[in-house]
Amino acid sequence: MSAHVKAIDLSDAQVPAGSIWKKLPLVFAVLGIAGLALAFVTAGEDHKQFWYSYLTSFMFWLSLGLGSLFFVIIHHATRAGWSTVVRRIAENYMITLPVIGLLALPIVFGGMDDLYHVWVHPGETDLFVQAKTGFLNTDFFTIRVIGYIAIWTLFAGFFYVSSVKQDTSGDPRLAHRMRRIAPVALILFALTITFAAIDFMMSLDPHWYSTIFGVVYFGGSAMMTYAILALTSMGLQKGGILKNAITTEHYHDFGKMAFGFMVFWSYTAFSQFMLIWYANIPEETIWYYYRSTGGWEVIAALLFILHFVVPFFFLMSRHIKRRNLTLAVGAIILLVAHYLDMLWLIQPTMHQHGEPHFAMHIADILAFVGIGGVVLAVFSWRLGAAAAAPMKDPRLAESLEFENF
Repeated sequence: MSAHVKAIDLSDAQVPAGSIWKKLPLVFAVLGIAGLALAFVTAGEDHKQFWYSYLTSFMFWLSLGLGSLFFVIIHHATRAGWSTVVRRIAENYMITLPVIGLLALPIVFGGMDDLYHVWVHPGETDLFVQAKTGFLNTDFFTIRVIGYIAIWTLFAGFFYVSSVKQDTSGDPRLAHRMRRIAPVALILFALTITFAAIDFMMSLDPHWYSTIFGVVYFGGSAMMTYAILALTSMGLQKGGILKNAITTEHYHDFGKMAFGFMVFWSYTAFSQFMLIWYANIPEETIWYYYRSTGGWEVIAALLFILHFVVPFFFLMSRHIKRRNLTLAVGAIILLVAHYLDMLWLIQPTMHQHGEPHFAMHIADILAFVGIGGVVLAVFSWRLGAAAAAPMKDPRLAESLEFENF
């Protein structure tokens, strides 16, 4: 960090009254409602298709809320300086978690039979599933999901309210309080994201299991979040918000963190595959069989290329990460890869009692627009409700002067 503190104008931290960002909440809300309604209509009598499309998009957008919560928790737990000026952007994505939690309720109370039919109705002959009914049963599943929503809402609300309150009071004790709560929040975050990934995705096939599945989902969520934060920061600056506060140094770190979690995801995903391939146990390998035949092998190949090979060599360069255009290209590639990952993890199970085959349905796109519209409506609404940066945070000056070496 430079020893000389420059005076940086933060008068553009408030979203102007005539800004397009003020109009986006209504636009996104309309897109969200229309998208979900059309997804249900286009799926028609195929309720299973609707719920698999819904779950795929839900897990994608849940990644953003949870990844943003992780960003904020780590920021406070490590007393990070560089990320202070961009923390409010993550906080605005984080505060979508209560609404994302509400979007989980249709899965619990409407889609459980279509998505988790195998363990909802285990039957007398499936002894393997019957042995897991102590954990995989509708009542306990419902309790767990409500518990996840409550914990995520509690921490998201605490960090958001404390941060916004500090904008007015400037009380440094609020920063200290958030820092003290962060380690506890990190532990509960790790537990809830792991079990949520198991409940919502891994339990689609209760015969299969992996002890690293939740970690793989976390890696993809963190990677996606840093990519989204970079793109959002660019969008804000294009709209005249935080034009001088967010610098090349911050974009460089967005790129570094996205690159790091992309490698982390690749390592954990490959570790999961390698151990199952090496053991060659039928109950485990069948999960990969459904994802390597009937066209899904193409998605698997695209995941290898877009989720590792291309971003690894593309984002490794310092110069790529320090130019907005090239960083934006890398971020978009990572977002496409993350959606393909959700598709590849979830949708082959829809055909697990027949020959698996890959086919995109219009409901997949509409559900993505629908859930994304609701999430982005909440984000843009909160963006216009408070300053786009934590104006009186004690470490704001350090963040404004941050430099990579």
